Amino acid sequence: MQKEPLFGKTLDELKAIAQQLGLPAYTGGQIAYWLYKTDVVSFDEMSNISKKTRALLAENYEPGVQDPVKVNTSADGTKKYLFSGGAGKFIEAAYIPDGKRHTLCVSSQVGCKMGCLFCMTGKQGFQGQLSAGEILNQLRSIPERKLMTNIVYMGMGEPFDNLPNVMKSLEILTAEYGFAISVRKVTVSTIGIIPAMREFLEKSKCNLAVSLHTPFEDERRRLMPIQNVYPLKDVIETIREFDIGKYRRVSFEYILFKGVNDTRRHVNELARLLNKVRSRINLIRFHEIPGTPLQCSDEAAILDFQQALNDKGIVTTLRASRGQDIEAACGLLSTKELVKAQKDDF
Repeated sequence: MQKEPLFGKTLDELKAIAQQLGLPAYTGGQIAYWLYKTDVVSFDEMSNISKKTRALLAENYEPGVQDPVKVNTSADGTKKYLFSGGAGKFIEAAYIPDGKRHTLCVSSQVGCKMGCLFCMTGKQGFQGQLSAGEILNQLRSIPERKLMTNIVYMGMGEPFDNLPNVMKSLEILTAEYGFAISVRKVTVSTIGIIPAMREFLEKSKCNLAVSLHTPFEDERRRLMPIQNVYPLKDVIETIREFDIGKYRRVSFEYILFKGVNDTRRHVNELARLLNKVRSRINLIRFHEIPGTPLQCSDEAAILDFQQALNDKGIVTTLRASRGQDIEAACGLLSTKELVKAQKDDF
């Protein structure tokens, strides 16, 4: 029988486990140190814990850190790591170096159930939730972990559809006993699941990114089925409820689709919609995926769109395209491995 992993447990949980085993609570703090502050992968390496205690831990638990199963490296330095999601399922994490900035894009689910028209992960379908440990393992187990300056929850899955595990992972990621990454360097993306988004804004100080892609409700409904459940106007009103201070950022992700959402009409409506919302817009070039009619806007149209938004007083950046030679679209690598694993079963 597989033992329960300790990696991904909060400090309070580790202290409770220690006490359940008849150990002093401070043993939980010692375990947290070894799990989150060092590179050890076994109980035997936890040298300030007695051999008897290490044996007791090994009898009941496992550390729970897992290596990636594959890595693809781009000519621009971007790396896409593939991890096992269990039983022939796979997830991805993307490491993106950019000068002094080192960003890791992590996944929160195996696949996704949201069905956005432009997303390859959605076409893979939904296979399961990731635990807090499986989310954090994407950082912990790669060789660049100590270089990381920014963490973004923008990989596979909808983070707020897995809120308990995402919130637990955020605690460990930002706590002094954990990875101690500044909340200002962590961003969680959502398509706009309002109840979970509200809880996140109340309980976490990390940054929020909202997948917007069009300011018009009818267009967004065709692109993103979630619009039928949580309309965009309600998403924006929820964000307005919170006092977003200067130390926290709300951004809106906007993928540009040729002839769909790249006109001056969209610029004007975005300016109206986001009036008095302290935020910025991140424009993203669309990397075409199989099975969708959408195309990327022309480069001239992209630059014109960015300039028009800036002229309206909306801080607008254009995200650089990275890792195109290693299948940059999120979910492509994992989908291929999933299909391969299914074929191998026959």
